[in-house]
Amino acid sequence: MNEPLEIRNGLTIPAGELTWRFDTSGGPGGQHANRASSRAELSFDLGSSPSVPDDLRTRMLANLGRRARNGVVTVTVDESRSQWRNRAIARKLMARLLREACRSPRHRRETRPSAGARKRRREAKRHRSETKTLRKPPEAE
Repeated sequence: MNEPLEIRNGLTIPAGELTWRFDTSGGPGGQHANRASSRAELSFDLGSSPSVPDDLRTRMLANLGRRARNGVVTVTVDESRSQWRNRAIARKLMARLLREACRSPRHRRETRPSAGARKRRREAKRHRSETKTLRKPPEAE
C-alpha cells in the first residue's frame, strides 16, 4: 500500500504525500468493530503538493469545490471489516476523485432560438400588449 498513486498518464502522487489515519468503524461486527481500527481515512494536501503542476492544481481545486477543505482532499472508507480492504477502496476512490477533478470543463456550444420559438415569443408579447391595452380606461372625447 506504499506505492505511488497513479492518477493519469504523467501524473503520479508519491506515497509520501498521502496521509493515512485509522479509527474504529461503526456498524455491525460486535467486539471486532469496537476494537479494530478498520476505518481508513486517506488525505492528500493538493494545495501544497509539489507533484501537481500549478495550472492543474488550480483547475482541480475549482472542480473539487467543498471536497477540498483548505486544499486537503480526504476520503473515508469503512465499507469492509478489513482495514486492508478499506485502504484499497480508499486508494481507488481518491484516484477516481482526482482523475475526475483533472478534467477541463466542456465548452458550451452557443445555440440560437428556433424560428418557431421566436414566433411564439412575439405572439405572446403581442397578446400581453393587447391585454394591457384593454386595462386602460376608455379615452374621453
